[in-house]
Amino acid sequence: MSNDPLVVFTPSGKRGHFAKGTPVLTAARQLGVDLDSVCGGRGICSKCQVSPGYGQFSKHGVTVAPDALSEWNSVEQRYKDKRGLIDGRRLGCQAQIMGDVVIDVPAESQVHKQVVRKRAEARDIVLNPSTKLFYVEVQEPDMHDPSGDLERLCDALRDQWQLENVTADLQILQTLQPALRKGAWKVTVAVHLGDDENPARIMHLWPGFYEGSLYGLAVDLGSTTIAAHLCDLQTGEVVASSGVMNPQIRFGEDLMSRVSYSMMNEGGAAEMTRAVRAGMNTLFDEISTEGGIDKGMIVDAVFVCNPVMHHLFLGIDPFELGQAPFALATSNALRLRAMDLDLNIHPSARVYLLPCIAGHVGADAAAVALSEAPDKSDDLVLVVDVGTNAEILLGNRDKVLACSSPTGPAFEGAQISSGQRAAPGAIERVEIDPVTKIARFKVIGSDLWSDDPAFLSQIGASGVTGICGSGIIEMVAEMRIHGIVDAPGLIGTAEQTGSANVFSDGRTNSYLVYDGTADGGPRITVTNRDIREIQMAKAALYSGARLLMDKFGVDHVDRVVLAGAFGAHISPKHAMILGMIPDAPLDKVTSAGNAAGTGARIALLNTSSRAEIEETVRNIHKIETAIEPRFQEHFVNASAIPNAVEPFPILNSIVTLPTETFNTGGDSSGGTRRRRRR
Repeated sequence: MSNDPLVVFTPSGKRGHFAKGTPVLTAARQLGVDLDSVCGGRGICSKCQVSPGYGQFSKHGVTVAPDALSEWNSVEQRYKDKRGLIDGRRLGCQAQIMGDVVIDVPAESQVHKQVVRKRAEARDIVLNPSTKLFYVEVQEPDMHDPSGDLERLCDALRDQWQLENVTADLQILQTLQPALRKGAWKVTVAVHLGDDENPARIMHLWPGFYEGSLYGLAVDLGSTTIAAHLCDLQTGEVVASSGVMNPQIRFGEDLMSRVSYSMMNEGGAAEMTRAVRAGMNTLFDEISTEGGIDKGMIVDAVFVCNPVMHHLFLGIDPFELGQAPFALATSNALRLRAMDLDLNIHPSARVYLLPCIAGHVGADAAAVALSEAPDKSDDLVLVVDVGTNAEILLGNRDKVLACSSPTGPAFEGAQISSGQRAAPGAIERVEIDPVTKIARFKVIGSDLWSDDPAFLSQIGASGVTGICGSGIIEMVAEMRIHGIVDAPGLIGTAEQTGSANVFSDGRTNSYLVYDGTADGGPRITVTNRDIREIQMAKAALYSGARLLMDKFGVDHVDRVVLAGAFGAHISPKHAMILGMIPDAPLDKVTSAGNAAGTGARIALLNTSSRAEIEETVRNIHKIETAIEPRFQEHFVNASAIPNAVEPFPILNSIVTLPTETFNTGGDSSGGTRRRRRR
């Protein structure tokens, strides 16, 4: 048995014997303990803070004496005086092992910190970014050593940090020599660590020791909106989140209309590429201002998007995606530079695009797969990323199937008469009184129902402005529950429905939700055309899910995960009444929020996950809805609310839906087909 002191590190439990006088940081490195250090043990960065424990630790069989570590020294005192050091903590590079000791490594001192997401069902993110900071001392040049400054900097990175074959862009060479001399041959270097195929690359350098942070962007480039999270690459913290409308909307609200625009207009694809990149740069300006950071310190970015957005962002004409067999220019993950894409962040910033799954199943679906991990599920899980183009995954540990379904922008409030994006003043929750058949609602920005006496005064700043996606879903479902809309999707008359809020509107009827005209506000209604838009969107969504169930050979799923920008706000009960999702126990229908954005954030903060998702995507079975004959059959059946043929036994045990129909013309379609011929 060794007579050297025993060191036990918690929470890892790693232990070993070390000679007296060994720095704690050295012991941690030799044992593979996760203890951070940017300065390489020079007492500058303070990343290696530890908390030694004293007394008896029966669990570890150790009694720790008060002198188990070397005495507090001047470096630690200087740091404490300057920036404060929590009582009881030591710097791992300064404290030396003198006796048996138990040392706790606090979370903020760990390299691979856990960034805990708020949702309980979500996985934590292990922090392992692609770009990290390294402090080095560089050998000064002399007449006997004619090598260049870059070569000696790379030698220092190799000798002091074991970084091999490091390269640099031209802009580093242009700033290298002044930085080295200003820092007296001591510099902090940001290095993009690369992988087996790409060498490590110097991204930036600062004279002396740099105490700031590096930042990355996780971007979900959607058909309707572009959303981004600005993350601190050293802590994993989301510094700011922001979003803008995709400026390509002016070329068409859905993907196929944009493909058509590129086909019909010479230079149309290039025009849309310029528009989306300009919108991206506007978003980056906003998010860096919101986060209070210099956008030149954004050194890494991860993008997820559907295939059409993928091609238009990259400057690739999406012509082939508009016709069978829907061939992608590439489905592999891409590693590019910001300057290749005209992005106004750090000039050498690295850009990673997740792989696409198939011609109409994109990197956004891959990001959802990374976030929600259906391939690691014991039960059969259906993951639906609700958006203009719905991405649907069905799977478990045995296999995962994927498809996309063109739902259109109705769920995001577009093409709805009183629809709008989710913003303060938008109706997001709805209840209809079973007796009066009058709706009450909640708007974004207030917890009060609209029939509360204090409602109008509380929402004074925004007023009631329209209906967002989650609101229209609840609105139509509530109208179906209370007999205002029949199964085929027709709004009855005031007499048929017993609702004074139904009024004749041309050849059909509409429903009054709120009349704010007396106060200068809008008159918010739901028209029969609105109902039809929602029917089309939800039928496309359900048909894609049902098709995957057919391919899997099942007639039910164990659980459903709703993802997407407003997935967190959709009521499972109302979604099922509408027939958006298959019949399932309500407690097995959960929300994942913006899972594509979360997947992008995982890929940004943990580079190991990039290889993981690339492997996962290779194993996903792709189903192309456009060539599946049963898709149209499912679509027709799913146009009814909730469905013309599916029994929905679990739903029927919870609610009893009216069976009356309002079509009086003898058309079994309930008037929907007749109205389509107008």
